[in-house]
Order: sequence, then structure tokens, then C-alpha cells
Amino acid sequence: MNEIFSIVGKVAVITGAGGVLGGSIAKSFVKAGAKVVAIDIRQENLDSRVLELTAEGGEAIGIVGNVLDIASLENVSKEIVEKWGRIDILLNIAGGNVPGATLAEDQSFFDMKIVDWEKVTNLNMNGTVYPSYVFGKVMAEQKSGSIINISSMAALQSMTRVPGYSAAKAAVSNFTQWLAMEMAMKYGDGIRVNAIAPGFFIGDQNRAVLINPDGSLTDRSLKVIANTPMKRFGDINELNGTVQFLCSEAASFITGVVLPIDGGFSSFSGV
Repeated sequence: MNEIFSIVGKVAVITGAGGVLGGSIAKSFVKAGAKVVAIDIRQENLDSRVLELTAEGGEAIGIVGNVLDIASLENVSKEIVEKWGRIDILLNIAGGNVPGATLAEDQSFFDMKIVDWEKVTNLNMNGTVYPSYVFGKVMAEQKSGSIINISSMAALQSMTRVPGYSAAKAAVSNFTQWLAMEMAMKYGDGIRVNAIAPGFFIGDQNRAVLINPDGSLTDRSLKVIANTPMKRFGDINELNGTVQFLCSEAASFITGVVLPIDGGFSSFSGV
């Protein structure tokens, strides 16, 4: 690999590493030579994930941590610094939608339960802000580091049925730009903050909305494909290279960017 894209030896903290997206990126990073710190709220998720990662021949540890608990994250940060001396990369992967916050086709905004709105906005917004606050402090002391957040197509334009998730991801995009400015202006150009905005990928959280029980595409899926120039859903592994690029020296002058990975969905007018 060209050295400019290398993340060899970098200490990468990945929240939500027990999930599908976090696990995919963690495996990609271990293969690329990074030292991975897998964080998840459930120990059983971490045990299986670390076994997977070390089986790839790389260095990885798993630490239980709650992205909505500052004290928990501070304990995790201390443990990482004691073991590896630094934190080079933070990937804020923990997040996602909450089933109760997704409106059925026959429901309106006024049928939504506010408690579910609060859950999804808290998980995605504060679940990005709190780790950035704790692990970003280490980067500020080092005057180097890269933070990657997860935004969404739902943050770029309004979509039916997912009001809480959309609002939370819009907040993540705005926070990404704000923190990029803050870090660069106060701690120098060695700290960068960016986000990716994935297009449509079929996973456990959205499978029932996109795939019928018989395996055919739902009406929502057909609309997605009709508005995606590449005429397909993405594969989760197609996010890995972009994330690595943004964490490498190849992206040394890129900060405050929310980069779509969407098969052209965000660029297409529908005409």
C-alpha cells in the first residue's frame, strides 16, 4: 500500500464495535495494521468481536463502555492510554434507529411516542458528542488525531417515517463541522474531524422496512433504487476504504466534511 494511505500502528477507538458496521470497519482496520480498541456496551459482543479481530493476526482489545456515560468513557480512555500511550483515531459508530421511533405508513407525527424520539436522538447525537468530548481531549493534548462520525442520507434531505433519526443525524453533521473548526483553530491542523453519510445498506435495523417477508423489495426499496444512479444497495464493506482514507495522511487537509457514500443518491434529482 502507498504509505500516504497507511494507518499502521495507529491506535483506533471504535464505539459500537460489537455491531455490524463497527465490526466491519474494525476488521478492516486490523487488517490495515491499526491497533483496535473495540468498545461496546455488552461484554458478550466484545468477546466474539475480539476473537474475530485477533484471528486476523492484528492487535485488538475489547473494553465495555457506555457512549452515553461520561464516567464510563473516561475509565475507558484511561485504560487505553495506560496500555498504548495515545489515541490516534476515534470512530463514533455507536448509534442507529430505535424501532419505536420509526413511524408505520399509517401513522403520523402525532402518533409518535416522545420517549422513543428521546432515545434515538440521545443515542445518535450524545452518543457521538460524549466520546468526542472524552477521547478528543487526549487528541487535544497530543495535538494530533482523527475523528470520524456517522451521519446519514436522512440528514441531507427529509425522508418519511424516520423523524427522530433524521433530526439526530442532522445534528451529527452540524456537530462534525463545528468540532472540526474548534479543534483546528484551538489545537492546530493535526486534529481533523469528518463524517461519512452512508446511503442505503440493508441491515438488521432496516430489513423489515426494505425487504418483504418473501424476500422481494418493498415499495420504499423500489423508490430508493429508482433514485440511486448505481441502481443497487450498498455493501457494508464499501464504507471501509473511505473511513481509512479519512484517517490517513492522504486526507491531511480534509476536515469538516460530511462525505456521502451512496451510489449517487444525494446527487440525483430524480429526473
